[in-house]
Amino acid sequence: MDTPAVIIDGRKLKRNIEKMSEVAKKNNINLRPHIKTHKLPYIAKEQLLAGAVGITAAKVTEAEVMADHGITDIFIAYPLVSAQKIQRAIELSKRVRLILGVDSLIGAQILSKIAKQNDITLEIRIEVDSGLKRTGILYSDVISIAKEINALPNLLITGIYTFRGPILNGQPTLNFEEAGVEEGKLMVRLATKLRDEGISIRDVSVGSTSTSASAATVPGVTEIRPGTYVFYDAMQEKYGCCSENECAAVVRVTVISRPTKELAIVDGGSKTFATDVQPNQPPIFLQGFGKVVNHPNIKLERVTEEHGMLHIDGDTDIDVGDTIDIIPNHICSTINLHNDVYIKDEQNQYHQFTVLARGKLQ
Repeated sequence: MDTPAVIIDGRKLKRNIEKMSEVAKKNNINLRPHIKTHKLPYIAKEQLLAGAVGITAAKVTEAEVMADHGITDIFIAYPLVSAQKIQRAIELSKRVRLILGVDSLIGAQILSKIAKQNDITLEIRIEVDSGLKRTGILYSDVISIAKEINALPNLLITGIYTFRGPILNGQPTLNFEEAGVEEGKLMVRLATKLRDEGISIRDVSVGSTSTSASAATVPGVTEIRPGTYVFYDAMQEKYGCCSENECAAVVRVTVISRPTKELAIVDGGSKTFATDVQPNQPPIFLQGFGKVVNHPNIKLERVTEEHGMLHIDGDTDIDVGDTIDIIPNHICSTINLHNDVYIKDEQNQYHQFTVLARGKLQ
């Protein structure tokens, strides 16, 4: 295939899928992976075949793509507050089991109103801000707001969920085991309080790629929602969540220029590699915009739209026309930049897949 191109090692992909499935099975909880990482119905189906109960998506349009390809249990873990999105979600809920996330009373009121107009009851989970300070109701406010949401017509609260990532005692951490346990305990404690208030909480959904394994061990947690684990990336390796050998996806690029001994230019820049995870930032201080495979002395130091500038420390035999593989810092955002990916099977044959849910922003 021509470059730049995303290459996925099918054997590593399968092992990663099976490894996380075993985490869920061992702890007798549900696995509902987030498809934001791969955006491919093919991989979502592989996750389901390995034991996942359903999938998680961020956008209604992503969920529609998955439903169009036969996936029937979908959680949109993102607050829907516009009438257009809610109406599309309602239409989708008529053909799949659909769970929606809610993170405010106003948002719930809008959902309730439109659901009532459509004479339908929507299954919802309440999102909790457990420390990341992104979306989610503040932990201290959940009970009072949940009681008001519970009184609204045409909404059925069935669970609570959070995305916390590697946070411990309110601070970023590399101690994923304790961070996951703390996340799980916080949410289980909250679920118990909500049940004491008469709100039926069935699902307690937690976990990122870094914290799922430990959060899953907490009694009362019912579900984990990791995403990046299917591929892993340079960020996850630096975190210590995986080895380089477990990284299933690389971007293959071609050297197009070699102006000096210390500099090589490749045909992949910011339109090829995600730049949302910047180098030299705490706590992991990544070097460059990706990890160059088999070349520890080469760093993807700078990127412009169409060019990637490699800094070469010492001697190397790469030259114009050669291809190299680079593990992106953040694979999820990188996949969204590519129309197609190539999955290599056990016979080293490459199969092209269109990234059907890329660019689905609504």
